[in-house]
Amino acid sequence: MSEFQEAVARLNDDALYQGLAASVQGEGLTASTTEDADPGRYEIAVTHTARAGSLASTRVADIAAPLTGANASLDLTFGDGSTTRIALAEGATLEDIRDTINADPDAGVDASIIHDGTGNRLVLNSRESGADAGVTQMSFNNLAGGVALEEDADTHQAGRDAELEINGIQITSASNTVEGAIQGVTLELDPTASGETLSLVVEQDNASVKEAVTALVDVYNKLKSTLGRMTAVTGDAASAGELVGDRTVRNIESSLSRNLVDPVGGGEVTMMSQLGISLQADGRLQLDVDKLDAVMADNPQALRDFLAGDNEDAGMAGRLAGTLGLMLGDDGTIQSAISGSETRVSSLERRYSRMEESIDSSIARYRQQFSQLDSVVARMNSVSAYLGQQLSMLDSQFNQN
Repeated sequence: MSEFQEAVARLNDDALYQGLAASVQGEGLTASTTEDADPGRYEIAVTHTARAGSLASTRVADIAAPLTGANASLDLTFGDGSTTRIALAEGATLEDIRDTINADPDAGVDASIIHDGTGNRLVLNSRESGADAGVTQMSFNNLAGGVALEEDADTHQAGRDAELEINGIQITSASNTVEGAIQGVTLELDPTASGETLSLVVEQDNASVKEAVTALVDVYNKLKSTLGRMTAVTGDAASAGELVGDRTVRNIESSLSRNLVDPVGGGEVTMMSQLGISLQADGRLQLDVDKLDAVMADNPQALRDFLAGDNEDAGMAGRLAGTLGLMLGDDGTIQSAISGSETRVSSLERRYSRMEESIDSSIARYRQQFSQLDSVVARMNSVSAYLGQQLSMLDSQFNQN
C-alpha cells in the first residue's frame, strides 16, 4: 500500500508535468536541463571543440640520469600569461621531475614520459582545456653541469576554446561542457562534434510522465496480486489466505477501484481509459502505451488536468491520494482494523487465561477429592480386614465348642 501511495503521490505532483527534457539530433552532443530551462528549438553548429594545451621537452637518453643541480626549478607559462614555478630536488631524474610535477596541486599540468624511439621526453598536458589554461612554455633553471634539457617548441599544441554557433550566435567556451549559453541547459561536446551541425529540442519531459503512469499501473497490479493471495479461498485452512473473508480488505479494493474508474472533472480527458488505462475482468489494470503516447503528444495539459487536477478539482491521482490518506493514516481504515484485531486477540488471550485457570482449579479440586477418596478406601480396607479377622476368630471359637 505504501508503494502504491508513493506512485500516486508522484502523479499528483505538479513538478512532474513541468519538467523539461533535452533531445539532440546528430552525433557528438548531449544535453541536460535544470528547472530554469524553457522550451525551445536550437540549431548548433560546432566549429571545433575545446582541447588542453601540451608541450614536450627535448630528449634525454638515460631516464635514470641525474639532471638537476642545487636550487633547481621548472618555470611554466600559460596561455593567459600566468606563470608558476615548481621546485626540483638536486639530482632529480626525469622520472623524479615527472613525479614532482604530478604531486603539485598548483602545477596546472600533468606530466608523463614518452620514448619516441630515440630518447625520452617529458610531456606536459594542461589539466584544464581552453586557450587560457594551455601550457605555452617550460624553462628549467639550475640544471646539472653538461645537461641540456629544454622545451621542444615543435611539439607545442596550443590549448583551444570550443567555438560554436547557437541559432547563429557565436559562443566560445574554455571547456567542452558549455553552461549558460542556453539558460537552464548544459551542453556536453564530444571531440567528434567538430564541424557538425546538430539540432537540440527542449520540451516537456514526457518520458518521466510515462514512467510514472507505468509505475502506477505496475504497483496497483502488484497490490491486487498480494491482496488476492491473502484472501484466497482454497477449501483448506492450512493453505487459505491470511485475510480470507476480511471485510476491510474488500472495502479497500472496492474503494480503490471506484477511485480509478469514476469520471474526473469536466476536462477533455475525464476517464482513465482515454489515457489507455483499462480495468480488466480480474481487477488488474492494463496500459495501452501507444494511446498514452498519443495523448502526451497531442494534449499534455489535458493529461495533467486529469491526473493532478486543476485549481478547482482534484485529478484522479489527487482523489486516490486522499483515499489512501484515510486508509493509511494513524486513525485510518487499516490502523483501525489492526487495532480491532489486536483487541480481539487480547480478549481471546484473556479468555484463554481464565479457562486455563478454571481447568487448573478443577484439576486441583479433583486431585483433592481423589486423595480423600483414597483415604476413605484405605480406612474401609482396614475395617474390612479387622472385621474379617474378628469373624475368623469367632468361627474358630465356635468350632472348638
